[in-house]
Amino acid sequence: MDHPQRLLLPFLAAIAGVAFLSLMDAFMKQAALASGVYTASLLRSLIAAALVAPFWLASGFVWPRWQVMKLHLERGIVSAMMALSFFFALTKLPIAEAIAISFIAPLLALYFARIFLGETIARGAIIASLVGFAGTLVIVGGRLGRSDFDEGVALGIASLLFSALLYAYNFVVIRRQSQVAGPLEVATFHSGIGGLVQALAAPFFFAMPGSDGLGTIAIAAVLTIGGSMTITWAYARAEAQVLVPVEYSGFLWAALFGWLFFREAVTVTTIAGVVLIVIGCWIAVPRRKAKLRTGSEPADQAGSS
Repeated sequence: MDHPQRLLLPFLAAIAGVAFLSLMDAFMKQAALASGVYTASLLRSLIAAALVAPFWLASGFVWPRWQVMKLHLERGIVSAMMALSFFFALTKLPIAEAIAISFIAPLLALYFARIFLGETIARGAIIASLVGFAGTLVIVGGRLGRSDFDEGVALGIASLLFSALLYAYNFVVIRRQSQVAGPLEVATFHSGIGGLVQALAAPFFFAMPGSDGLGTIAIAAVLTIGGSMTITWAYARAEAQVLVPVEYSGFLWAALFGWLFFREAVTVTTIAGVVLIVIGCWIAVPRRKAKLRTGSEPADQAGSS
């Protein structure tokens, strides 16, 4: 059985990784409001690729085969659309509210795994998805009943749900990628292809931000890499079932940074919806009986996605 002290560092690293990514969302909302969603998203991807690519090149890289490259292209395209729709939603909704609704993505991924990977959906997973969907309805319903609901908020919610669908499908691609490519290669092509796909629209939508805006986007890019690498380090040293609950601390970080950066309040209906979604995700998490291990047996390790 894993000693508590052996799990402490991965647990703290996972919390730090989620915090980095939540802080990244706050910086990206700030950048998107100041420089435009497209410009902020494009530059974040390109800067992140420029920062991580040298590490992949220095690792003795091998150019991926076409079958692997197709997965990189697929995820890059999906991620580009996912990022644009999510960051657009951030400009219309409070960060905590957006993060809360996005928690529905892992539950949607269950059905995509059935369709694209042939995995069986257990009865508990179906119940989990219904509970999670109910939580989403509570959050959206609470927003509909507020006086500040307008066309922009409606577009934000629609954009966020579209992003959640893409994020759910992204899980399927990540699983395929993880079986044929290493983390540095995946990170390099994820950011690089995502940036190149977005760059196709540069002649129509790109506007060079000022030095302050560029600095904000650069910080977001660094936080993206830092969060991803920290979480990868944690998942390589502790079982997924131990670290999964940490993902939901993202709502708390989002609420904190939303208040610090934008003075955004968290509503009762948002909290109630988050509770339902988290319960649904807990139901969906596969559980198995822990096996006792002697000191000479290696601990199970979760693969990084």
